[in-house]
Amino acid sequence: MAARLIDEDPERAHAHALAASRRAGRVAVVRETVAITAYAQGDYALALRELRTYRRISGSDDQIALIVDSERGVGRPDRALEEGRAVDRSTLPTATRIELAIALSGARLDLGDPDRALTELDIPELDPDRAFDWSPSLFQARATVLEELGRDDEAAEWHHRAVVAAEALDEAAGGTDEEILVVEELVEDDAPGDDA
Repeated sequence: MAARLIDEDPERAHAHALAASRRAGRVAVVRETVAITAYAQGDYALALRELRTYRRISGSDDQIALIVDSERGVGRPDRALEEGRAVDRSTLPTATRIELAIALSGARLDLGDPDRALTELDIPELDPDRAFDWSPSLFQARATVLEELGRDDEAAEWHHRAVVAAEALDEAAGGTDEEILVVEELVEDDAPGDDA
């Protein structure tokens, strides 16, 4: 239920997650859900606490980017960088590595270091000629850092690449969320014995 509601009503989603945690507080996915719904509401301290609990229970670093972002949310970009650097990136799935690079770049921006923020995004997955699920957010993050550096022409180019990548991915997935109705008209023939 929390997953179903999180986009349209994060508060209700969080209430469902908290209810689940009262009944099954030692189940990793429950703690992860509480963390995600807390994060969606901007309660970064709770998100951080729940993410750490999730990590202890599951032994997984798959939510490291959210941990880094939550540290940023509570105003500790230095701690965010420490958390991100403590993880062996080579063991992370590609999508998680991308999210971590974006979060670390944001922490560098928080510290007023856009040059190093840009360096965080210089990763092999930054391919302007190919679109993957992570490409729009990675391209957008790069554009944001370039704006901070005053490199507006390059930033505009990366913003455009983010839009093109998103459109290409949407098209490859079968289009937008628009509903397409197909109306078939049935023709009735009054002729007896006609099986048509």
